[in-house]
Amino acid sequence: MSDHKHHKDTTAPEAKWQHSHSFDSGNRSGETKTRWAVILTAVMMVAEIAAGWLYNSMALLADGWHMSSHALALGLSLLAYAAARRFASDKRFTFGTWKIEILGGYTSAVMLVGVAGLMFLQSIERLVTPSPIHYDQAILVAAIGLAVNVVCAVLLNDGHDHHHHHDHERHDHHHHHSHGNHDLNLRSAYLHVIADAATSLLAIAALFGGKLFGFTWLDPVMGIVGAILVSGWAVGLLKDTGRVLLDAEMDAPVVEEIREVIRDCAPDARIADLHVWKVGRGKFSCILSLVIDQQKHPHCTPDYFRQHLGIHEEIVHVTVEINHYVEAGQPLLTPVSLSGSM
Repeated sequence: MSDHKHHKDTTAPEAKWQHSHSFDSGNRSGETKTRWAVILTAVMMVAEIAAGWLYNSMALLADGWHMSSHALALGLSLLAYAAARRFASDKRFTFGTWKIEILGGYTSAVMLVGVAGLMFLQSIERLVTPSPIHYDQAILVAAIGLAVNVVCAVLLNDGHDHHHHHDHERHDHHHHHSHGNHDLNLRSAYLHVIADAATSLLAIAALFGGKLFGFTWLDPVMGIVGAILVSGWAVGLLKDTGRVLLDAEMDAPVVEEIREVIRDCAPDARIADLHVWKVGRGKFSCILSLVIDQQKHPHCTPDYFRQHLGIHEEIVHVTVEINHYVEAGQPLLTPVSLSGSM
């Protein structure tokens, strides 16, 4: 009599085709750097606001209030990182929680616009009604503020240049293209400290101009210039984050790459429907519907196209639908529609 027991495989058959839909693992290094930037910015914010009121410098005060909004925005970026990690396994998020970070970056950009407006109005008011400034003390505080901003900028610089590059590399027959492969949440934090550094630099220049040459009007004018610079950066960040949030990716280079794959696989195949959107840093999802002559291309199954699209590593989730047709007078030999996804 044998003691051998046969264990039935209870694994659900559909499990073979199931996979995680969280395509971005987050940026723990960026989160840590942002935390340090929040601490440094908050400390300097208090010092600059107090010194601005005490020494009557509009440029220094504007920089301090500007820094206060940045401290809040950096805190928001930090919260976005934490929330994205906290809800990473929450099934309510169809394609993971990466867009929480993008939403944080977008909100920070909106705050930057508000800061720019406040700086502009306060500077105009001081230009109309000037008052005496304690230059030596204000210059010292502004210099310390600039040093803190430079330290934060070095912390938050993740090594990219914030422009759209496409690096074409071939690794084991796979193509990897860097399509906007940067952390927009970290970029928003970086832009906030860069904006702070710029306003600190302008404040120092204005204070020296007033001290050495008596150009008291330079202080509020530099506040206006700083407001214009900040608003420009904010608009750029709004465009980048808004594009991701609204899934406005159909003009991205990866879309043409998908079309090239289809042309190479079946030149006479027609694309009936194509949807591409971003699901992570430099990662895209694709829904593709094709119309193909079944007699000319009997091998063109959803798996066939997915395998060929798989050489582009930035395409991490693909659903393919095949709609067959035959020329008039020819018998229909296969199902009208086949579909599949990865």
